[in-house]
Amino acid sequence: MHLLFATSIVPDGALASGYEIANAAIIDALRRAGVRVTVIGFIWPGKVPSDPENTIVLDAVEVRTESASPLQKLAWLGKAVLSGLTFSSIKLRVIPDAEVRAAIERAGPFDGYVLNSVQFVGAFEKVLADRPSIFVAHNVEHRSAEENAAAAGSALQRWMFRREARLLKVMEERLCGAARFVFTLAEEDRAALGVASDRRSAVLPLVTRAQAPTGKAPRHIDCDAALIGTWTWQPNRIGLDWFLTKVVPHLKPDFRIRIAGNMPSGVSSSHPGVSFVGRVPDAQAFVRGGAVIPLISTAGSGVQLKTIETFELGLPSVATSRSLRGIGYRPDNCVVTDDPIAFAAALQAAAASVRDVDGSAFHRRQLKALDAAIELGLEKLGDVRWEVAA
Repeated sequence: MHLLFATSIVPDGALASGYEIANAAIIDALRRAGVRVTVIGFIWPGKVPSDPENTIVLDAVEVRTESASPLQKLAWLGKAVLSGLTFSSIKLRVIPDAEVRAAIERAGPFDGYVLNSVQFVGAFEKVLADRPSIFVAHNVEHRSAEENAAAAGSALQRWMFRREARLLKVMEERLCGAARFVFTLAEEDRAALGVASDRRSAVLPLVTRAQAPTGKAPRHIDCDAALIGTWTWQPNRIGLDWFLTKVVPHLKPDFRIRIAGNMPSGVSSSHPGVSFVGRVPDAQAFVRGGAVIPLISTAGSGVQLKTIETFELGLPSVATSRSLRGIGYRPDNCVVTDDPIAFAAALQAAAASVRDVDGSAFHRRQLKALDAAIELGLEKLGDVRWEVAA
């Protein structure tokens, strides 16, 4: 079976975000199942695809809202309103449908699409409707947009996010209805998307690395708590704001917290132990330097890749209940609470008595379940393919 994996940004090997880590895990699983996968989409400026022989690059694009000028943001918004597309999809409309169609034809004969999230397919939906498809819903995007609207700081932002939510809800319904099978990254997302039946969907339990970690490797602790993330993504920003305003004030003044990742303007903390360190060269080394990992999601859908990585590495953690969505197993060195005072107390207790566990069993369990889910989706797609051929 030959499938086109249609995605907004093709893999370049960097794995700089949870989205990219999830894509790598899904593509690897498809190939383990014997599928020939050709990836098609755009690439970040200055980057090259990690697998050029099996990748079709449409163009280089810079679509990160946080780094765009006010004029560029206004241009995107105007085009979105005029076209009826979402803000996230209009940023990919840098080439016409005809060019995308010609690029698809260059891939040669293929059996169907894996439509990876809504951004790319939302930009070129008509072009991608000529074959059977599997839809991968990384999140329930309209729910995330609704939460973003509720947390927005201005009337314009609230209007924008509410508009996104309305359009995304209709698009997700359409994509799920047309798809032969739907993959989600969290169990609750299946019902939220209206595809809870096992005949229509399955959850993809993800991994963040191809090989399981080997036992409890020794590590050097250089701070009490370490957090890393793409904080410019609004659901992550909501969780960070909750942590800094609700949890951190209850921590002792000498509790040392390092926060890595691209930080939006306006984020600060008066706690003397909080340090914002920006981008770090080695994300895994950074989190392994924390005595305990706070898992602080309070918004969004889908799965938290940082939770999966923490469990794979066997690191102690304190998690909100939202941080565990999409994960059926919790190690015994993870404390779960949504109460800020209890969260702070659990962080201090875990940092005072560091207890790592072997995360390799968790990784093997995730990988086995991931492969089983992929096989189920491919079976459904294959059944339709043969029905069409007959």
